[in-house]
Amino acid sequence: MGSAASSCCGSEKVEQECVSASSMSSTWRIFTYKELYVATNGFSEENKLGEGGFGSVYWGKTPDGLQIAVKRLKATNNSKAEMEFAVEVEVLARVRHRNLLGLRGYCAGSGNNSAGDQRMIVYDYMPNLSLLSHLHGQFASDCLLTWRRRIAIALGSAEGLVHLHHEASPHVIHRDIKASNVLLDSDFAPLVADFGFAKLVPEGVSHMTTRVKGTLGYLAPEYAMWGKVSGACDVYSFGILLLELVSGRKPIERLPSGAKRTITEWAEPLIARGRLGDLVDPRLRGVFDAEELARAVECAALCVQGEPERRPDMRQVVRILRGEGEVVAGGGGGGGKQAVRIESVKYADRLMEMDKSSSYYGEPEDDDEEEEVDEEEVEEYSLMDDKSSMNFGAFGAMPVHQTMQDPYAKRFSAGNANAIKI
Repeated sequence: MGSAASSCCGSEKVEQECVSASSMSSTWRIFTYKELYVATNGFSEENKLGEGGFGSVYWGKTPDGLQIAVKRLKATNNSKAEMEFAVEVEVLARVRHRNLLGLRGYCAGSGNNSAGDQRMIVYDYMPNLSLLSHLHGQFASDCLLTWRRRIAIALGSAEGLVHLHHEASPHVIHRDIKASNVLLDSDFAPLVADFGFAKLVPEGVSHMTTRVKGTLGYLAPEYAMWGKVSGACDVYSFGILLLELVSGRKPIERLPSGAKRTITEWAEPLIARGRLGDLVDPRLRGVFDAEELARAVECAALCVQGEPERRPDMRQVVRILRGEGEVVAGGGGGGGKQAVRIESVKYADRLMEMDKSSSYYGEPEDDDEEEEVDEEEVEEYSLMDDKSSMNFGAFGAMPVHQTMQDPYAKRFSAGNANAIKI
């Protein structure tokens, strides 16, 4: 596998012996612990793609040459963790869409010797890793995300959410839409991933109240503060993601003074003055489509409105991004085209004061009820702690020159012929 191209905003892609998402198999199976142990070289550090509160993700290769990502959950007797594993497997097995990361298989059994009970989820490996790695991570300086790719990623991610919200049965609320949970295949096509926090919505239910889980900066205000979850929460998160794609900035950044500012607070004055070009990521060097930018900003502004009933649904979001017809979202109609405005909703001080960007807060006890909302599990997205910020999501941090050991390559004494480089 070749290394990432270094020319800014070129047409090169990260090379990989991997097919694009559109040709992925729709089948999945149960793996044994031994199969995954061998495929990942014993879950070696060299094969680790990332690490987070859930556990670790490893690159692997099956005997038939399929490259996989193995999400190995931490061994725990916590019923909540078991439920998240079961929910993710169920959702992955149910949903099939070109912009949703599908299930390749899973392992739920005992490992060898002292390995104990194992819970692992197997995905297809995505050679371009996550959107996070290109906006803020190890590929950020290579600037492989051209404007065309960014708009395609936004539209594809939105179409994946349309499937979850409106086409899947039962409907699914993701609850953790963010840059690290948008993976990119060999053609930079987006696949929404990581369904551990997902909620299956019974027919006729418009919203639920639940424990808060997710990443600060992307959380809708009604969810972050009161635990009220609905499809509109994913819409809000998508609006933040859209601003992040356009600007290359993080959802929450810490200023030199130590104060924290959300991306909407940063964008609000620029949008109010009509300076939309100043929102665009400077790494693009002015190469963008002005009409697409205007649509993306208008769409983001509608998505992040404070009142959930005023936000568009994801079908409307797709139409806005495609430029199809007039915007018809809560509060957005009327006679004549008005200047785009964006609401800047601040989180409660008690949330903004959290300053451990890769930590969970208020880890629930086993006997906590799902409807309780007095404890939060919130990850903060911090500008000042890049390394730990990389560790969120399906694929996490990985050094630029990471080498991953191919378990089926012959071992030559004269060097690293068995190593695959990123």
